[in-house]
This record gives sequence, structure tokens and C-alpha cells, in this order.
Amino acid sequence: MSKYTIVNEEFLPAATASVLITDLAVQRGYGIFDFFKTIDGEPVFVEDHLDRFYNSAAAMRLPVDKSREELKSLLFTLIKKNGLLDSGIKITLTGGYSTDGYTLAKPNMIITQQPLTINKELNTRGIKLITHPHQRQLAEVKTLDYLMAIWLQPLIKQKGADDVLYHNHGMVKECPRANFFIVTQDNQVITSADKILKGIVRKQVLNLYIDGITIREKEISLEDLKQCKEAFITSSTKNILPVTEIDGQIIGNGHAGDVTIALAEKLKEFVFSK
Repeated sequence: MSKYTIVNEEFLPAATASVLITDLAVQRGYGIFDFFKTIDGEPVFVEDHLDRFYNSAAAMRLPVDKSREELKSLLFTLIKKNGLLDSGIKITLTGGYSTDGYTLAKPNMIITQQPLTINKELNTRGIKLITHPHQRQLAEVKTLDYLMAIWLQPLIKQKGADDVLYHNHGMVKECPRANFFIVTQDNQVITSADKILKGIVRKQVLNLYIDGITIREKEISLEDLKQCKEAFITSSTKNILPVTEIDGQIIGNGHAGDVTIALAEKLKEFVFSK
């Protein structure tokens, strides 16, 4: 466990750090966050994560009273004080202590760190998904709102699945905590383009180059799921994780496909060199 948490610049014991119940994050679930990992004490893709953090804050009308360099200084000090080499760091920005439980106030910034097991090897067994119609509000913003994802947990377990894949009007979007990709029969790697949270690992995958494979953004239909030969998700904690079944339909041969494996190996070069 970590020793320290930061609340508005102050380093506090992680076990007792807190904010007041009048915070809009508590009263209305209003706030944003970002999450990145450290490997051997070094943050991975931290500049990309900070870009998204500041963009999310601006979109939610939450001023950040720390410059990028000041925030990075806090992050590196926390890493040093906690002494956790492999970890996940979460930066949360709340709606602040509202006087009426509805009006925005000065945001509170909370930075937490937790141990994280870093898996270098691809899980070739993959995961099972179910689909569900849903479009997240302010999809391009990394908000605190995971209402639908948590509400669906009993159904996901009932179906024997690992997670849910959202779709809207027949167009596939994303998983609650990951971006989604398919591989077509002609080796096109496609991920949804609009009304999603564009993940940091998703960005890295879009920039990968492997001969004979095209990687691009394009809308994905539910019908495309039935025709694809591979599928996978991406996230900061999972990197690339194969999807081997959707709504009871086996994808490909039920294991990680060749394109997914090749992309995972290529991505590993970037993740573990940061």
C-alpha cells in the first residue's frame, strides 16, 4: 500500500486523507480523473495523460490551479515518497465544496498511488464481452461517471462475461474502461472514431506500423462484429487484451489472433521503453 496521498498539494497519510461530503464529486458525481502507470518508477506516456487531464478539466469547466510542470513535480515527489516502482497513479479533480450542492466551486485535486502488477506478456486466452446499448455523456471527457458500467455488473456476471461493449444506434463505441478494436478479414485494424474516450494506449496502437496491416479509425457496426476475424481492447492497465467471444459468438479461433499478437509485441517495445 502507498504511504501518502496528495490533497491540494498537501501530502497526507493515505489511510486518512479525505475531502468533505459537500464536494460535488460526492453530492452529484461531478469531476474528472486520469490514470497512468509507472514501471520501475518511471511514468508511462505521462505527457499524453496530462494532455487529456487538462483537456477534460477545461471541458468540464474545472480550473486547474497548477501548471503542467508544477503538477509533474507533485507527481514525481509522490512517487519518490511512496517508493512504489510499479504502480498506478490517479489524478482526480472534483467539482469542489458547493454551497448548494449544485453550483461549481473551487475544485479539489486528489492524487493517489497504488501498487500495480505489470504484465509484460499477452493474455492469449482473452476475455468475453456482452454488448449493451448506451452512449456515455460527454464521451470525450474522462469523467467520474461510471453509473451504467457498475449497474451492469450483475448482468455481465450472469452472462459469464468479463465486461460490456457499448453500442449506439447499431454502431459500436467502447468498453467502460477500454477502447475496442476489430481486425477484418483483409487485415485492417479498426477502432471507433466518434463519441468515445480516446485512450492513450489506443493512440499508440494507431501509430504502430506493421507491414501488411492497416490501422485506422472508422465506425464499426454490430454487423462488423460478426464478420471480424480478431478483436481486442486497449487500456493503460491491460495494454492489448484479446477479445475471444462477444454475445456468445466465438471470435476467430477463440484465442489471440496473429495480428493481435504482432501488435501486442510491437506495443510492448514502446510501453517498456518509457
